[in-house]
Amino acid sequence: MTGTTATDSGPRVGPVPGSRPPGGNTLAGARTLFRFALRRDRVRLPVWVLALFIANVGTANNLKTTYPDAKDRANIADTMDSPAGLAMTGPDHYLHSGYDYGAMFSHQMVGYSAIAVALMTVLFVVRHTRAEEETGRAELVRAGVVGRHAPLTAALGVAVLANVLLALLLAMGLAGLDLEGIDSQGALVFAGGQLMVGLVFAGVAAVTVQITEHSRAASGMAFAVLGAAYALRAAGDVGSGFLSWLSPIGWAQRAYPFLDDRWWPVLLGIVIALAVGAAGYALSTRRDVGAGLRPARRGEPHARSSLTTPLGFALRLHRGLLTGFVFGLLLLGAMYGSLLGDVEDMIEDVDQFKKAVERLGGDLTDSFASTVVIVLAVVASIYVVMAALRPRSEETSGRAEPVLGVWLSRTSWLYSHLAVAVVGGTLVLLAGGVGMGLAGAASVSDGEMLPKLMGAALAYAPALWVTAGVAALLFGWAPKAVQLTWVIPVYSFITGYLGQLFDMPEGLKNFSPFGHIPQYPAESMDWLPMGILTLLAAALFAAGAAGFHRRDLETK
Repeated sequence: MTGTTATDSGPRVGPVPGSRPPGGNTLAGARTLFRFALRRDRVRLPVWVLALFIANVGTANNLKTTYPDAKDRANIADTMDSPAGLAMTGPDHYLHSGYDYGAMFSHQMVGYSAIAVALMTVLFVVRHTRAEEETGRAELVRAGVVGRHAPLTAALGVAVLANVLLALLLAMGLAGLDLEGIDSQGALVFAGGQLMVGLVFAGVAAVTVQITEHSRAASGMAFAVLGAAYALRAAGDVGSGFLSWLSPIGWAQRAYPFLDDRWWPVLLGIVIALAVGAAGYALSTRRDVGAGLRPARRGEPHARSSLTTPLGFALRLHRGLLTGFVFGLLLLGAMYGSLLGDVEDMIEDVDQFKKAVERLGGDLTDSFASTVVIVLAVVASIYVVMAALRPRSEETSGRAEPVLGVWLSRTSWLYSHLAVAVVGGTLVLLAGGVGMGLAGAASVSDGEMLPKLMGAALAYAPALWVTAGVAALLFGWAPKAVQLTWVIPVYSFITGYLGQLFDMPEGLKNFSPFGHIPQYPAESMDWLPMGILTLLAAALFAAGAAGFHRRDLETK
């Protein structure tokens, strides 16, 4: 309802605070909120979509260079036909079909791409729903002519739009490749499967944002569902296949794009996505704005002594994220380590892989392990970036101001978060090294692999510290640009891992802190660059703290 209100400057026509939509329209204002959300995501959305599009089409296009003939692909198919290989990729039906470029691409990329699509979707939905309520902005918006379901509808609209755009680009991009086994029909099924997974996790996020009153917890619950979906898919592909049908990732894989091109698993997933999304709408009517269905846990009468210190309080804020990454890297490392026993068979006739590991010299297993450890280090750097960006989140949400308004100094507050990022990132690295070392030792029957791979992982710790230092520097002097820290893990993965496989110029690695780390155990340990990176990280921390001390706090 709109009305005319009197002000000092005369009448003003607009929504009256506290007014309700006419006729009980629960979607009133959804179109305006949708346009506003698109305006906010004018950079974020295209970056996500284009990055996923380039990753998929680029991978498919590079298959011809990496595996130039059928013999190469057959060797990889034989290697992947093992419990570890199937758990990392997908069902063995792909392996027994001739394994042309289409089957190979689907087998190796459907699952990983689906994970990235799910992450994108969850972040969009949480950003425009629960995060808005947590900061108090949603309450101000709903004071106008806005229906109860309008914010959720706008958020889901943004998520659906992102997934539809990605699906269209994937269908056109893959269909345009001149590769054996990749055609337009398979491209449509592949794109449809990715769209289906995105819609399912849009529904999952629509439910989790109703359960808790915190955006991080809502994202964490949705990510836990994603982890369970991946685990069920992996267990099903190794076993009878039944458990894979409990996972949307499994449905996308069992559409068998570029192989059988089945649409019914995709349609099944879309129906379930609609049902889960409807549940999110139903649950939203059972709670108040800003609250969650799960009531906040009552705090203890007295804070623990650890919470009275800056470091203890920062650790309490980061513990959920840290725990998830530790167990995730432990599992990922174990999956990579289980492949070490099959390294010689895996890369014997694949020239691209063989050249990449031979450039490092030494034992073939050690060279392969050194190449794979880079992936663990990059994943650990993702945790470091997320943890190092937490001070900015605390500042813009207004939570930092009351904390810094008492006895706590800015330097102590910032360093407590950076300490958790640095020590936690090192712990995440260690978990990946332990998982890879234990599985690798069992795979090659060599107990020395455990300390060797733990050392290989920990060697990247100084690179993580520099990453946190860059985040601190930007936070202190250019806080609005702090998100640029994400460039480091992305660039490091491209130049450090993909660069070795596709023979990129070695000089590109010098612009990444990860490019200066010796690739132990294939190479001998060189302590000089690690010491320099450590000193650089300390200097970046000091510079960031100095900048933060000089500037005003910002709130959105």
